[in-house]
Amino acid sequence: MDKKICTYICTGCGIGEALDIEALAAVVTGEMSQECKTHACLCGSEGQAFLKQEKKTEGINTFNICACSPRVMQNEFEMGDDCITVRGNLREQVIWTAGDAEEGQEDTHKEWLQETASDYVRMACTRAAKTEIPEAYEMESMNKEILVMGGGIAGITAAVEAAKAGSKVTIIEKAAVLGGKANGWAKQFPTSFPYAELEESSIASMIAEAESDSNITIKTSTEVARIGGSPGDFKVTLKAAGADSEWDAPAKVGVDEQDLIEKGEMDDPNKGLKPYGEGNVDADTFGAVVLATGWVPADVSEFEHLGYGSNDKVVTNAEFEAMAKNGKLEGINNVAFIMSPGAEEHDEDFPYANSVTSMVALKQAKYVRENNADAKAYILYQHMRTPGNMELFYKGVQQDDGIFMTKATVTGVEGGTVHAKDTLLGEDLDLEVDLVVLAAGMVPTTKEADVINLAYRQGPAFLDLDLFDGYADSHFICFPYETRRTGIYACGGVRKAMNMQEAIDDATGAALKAIQAIESADHGVSVHPRSGDKTYPEFFMQRCTQCKRCTEECPFGALDDDEKGTPLPNPSRCRRCGTCMGACPERIIGFKDYNIDLIASMIKAIEVPEDDDDKLRILIFVCENDAYPALDMAGMRKHKLNHMIRFIPVRCLGSVNMSWIRDALSAGLDGAMLLGCSYGDDYQCHFVKGSEIASTRMENIGDTLSTLGLEPERVRSESVAITDYDKVADLVNDFVDEIVELGANPFKGF
Repeated sequence: MDKKICTYICTGCGIGEALDIEALAAVVTGEMSQECKTHACLCGSEGQAFLKQEKKTEGINTFNICACSPRVMQNEFEMGDDCITVRGNLREQVIWTAGDAEEGQEDTHKEWLQETASDYVRMACTRAAKTEIPEAYEMESMNKEILVMGGGIAGITAAVEAAKAGSKVTIIEKAAVLGGKANGWAKQFPTSFPYAELEESSIASMIAEAESDSNITIKTSTEVARIGGSPGDFKVTLKAAGADSEWDAPAKVGVDEQDLIEKGEMDDPNKGLKPYGEGNVDADTFGAVVLATGWVPADVSEFEHLGYGSNDKVVTNAEFEAMAKNGKLEGINNVAFIMSPGAEEHDEDFPYANSVTSMVALKQAKYVRENNADAKAYILYQHMRTPGNMELFYKGVQQDDGIFMTKATVTGVEGGTVHAKDTLLGEDLDLEVDLVVLAAGMVPTTKEADVINLAYRQGPAFLDLDLFDGYADSHFICFPYETRRTGIYACGGVRKAMNMQEAIDDATGAALKAIQAIESADHGVSVHPRSGDKTYPEFFMQRCTQCKRCTEECPFGALDDDEKGTPLPNPSRCRRCGTCMGACPERIIGFKDYNIDLIASMIKAIEVPEDDDDKLRILIFVCENDAYPALDMAGMRKHKLNHMIRFIPVRCLGSVNMSWIRDALSAGLDGAMLLGCSYGDDYQCHFVKGSEIASTRMENIGDTLSTLGLEPERVRSESVAITDYDKVADLVNDFVDEIVELGANPFKGF
């Protein structure tokens, strides 16, 4: 692209009053050797018309808009696919965070403000000069059919909803019939007002709808043996349910039988039998995958004082449901439903217990009462959870005099006697019952087995599922349904414990995400969180040392490698976070509009004064997902930021290459901070591991700085949530104060 660049400085929103616009324009036309124009309101109708006219008559194809934050007015400053738009944030992170000048410091304050604005203009000019227009990735082959793994409520719903949207769908179910656990329900929760009475199971009608849809193919008694490829081109190998390999298990044929077969007197049971993909059995290509393999009951045998496995009067809630379904509640007149392990050391709920197990206890208590009007049900709980409309169901159950509920600690079960203490009655209880039902939790199938069987370098399962208790969800707040593997979406019991109606809603969302993934792959753009991004990592393989850092650190398995360890990119798997770019010690990975040279050049564009302790410079790399909007919101609230700070937004802290830190400090900047998303037990990094990876890298660079004679305290990695806008200013200002205490960088001036 033959660029024609122009910088446009907006004087609206107080920018013109706070800054010397002529001086800023002089920075652009002088130091940066670019054209510069100003306007009173670039985002207004006149301003937008002015920019369009600039493109038409002046041939401008690279617009450097120095005005408000890049997070706002995106549509207003979109100039078309044939143009580049770069943003310089003079409003939220310059004039709105400058604060008021102290008495007698008005001139100094104005000078500091002008210096800050000038640096942001320099960096924006540099980005405009270095950015290139990306071209969308074109796939060699594309398939738009959706694979749904699991034929229970979630799987059937996902298939039906995707089919309604016009997609072809294949359901793979390892059982001989569809329906999953819903086939074993005696009744289901109420689904309509007043949410008082249990309903007959609707699973039969759901199955019939799926079976009658011409867009849906159903394969029962089948499992997924292997999934390779990427969105738009997943290569899926199937196997017979229970088979040891991905091929059909051949029938055993004896010598006598073989003789009869050869004589034509007996049919060959293995006639036409071939490995999957070689004929009669499918090895299909799909565009996206919906994982709906459900859950299994948790093991409660570890709680020996409750007697499960040794006391024939103790069953799990799943076993009790089967008894009710099969009409085996005769003679069962008094039942205790235990919601918590109890005992002194177990005052919490059973593992994987949740709102569903609470509601199941209420449902099953009604079974007891419906079976026998004189029967009694006792529900002993630590927590009773009935969210949403199920609160009405709970209140209805409360009105039944034959159902007794109390908070209690169960200390033991002996025969048909349940011992409990710390009840709401303020006294201990000894209940004589015919049956004890334990509220076993719902363990996602991804916790216990490699149900997805991925042919990825990173292994057949999702990584780090322990972060989410085994649930296949990589970001449960901002990006529900997504997993750690692009194009594979989870719903139902593998994503979180949920009741029937929740599973239906969840599956609908996952189906829509699968469709979005396919369409995005077809257009050569990313799905999420950088939806619509045309860029993808490009590799200068001639300098690759096969260190494998990029493949090992990629949170999404977007990189495989060949037998020599050379990276093999899968662009349609890529989330465009840039973690591979940050990992590469040779700096050979980059994007058209985000690469090592571009950011390094922006760092060099920052003016570093050499002789004034009041003009130290602290560089902060800011994650665009949580930290940058938190800073913007701090600016909207006029929280003051120290004038020594310079922010550079990054896609993810995982994309920060440590060469930027070393180069910055070598060039005389006095400190550097990484400001990204929180991580830990409630991990919410948009790219899953970016903040954690960056923190590890920063620990290592601290050792490097020590060998150079620089204090490790000059660099730091911090995390914030998007809601920390009232805290983030203090966080970064405190870091500046610590750098001031350390004094100027000794490399300054070299």
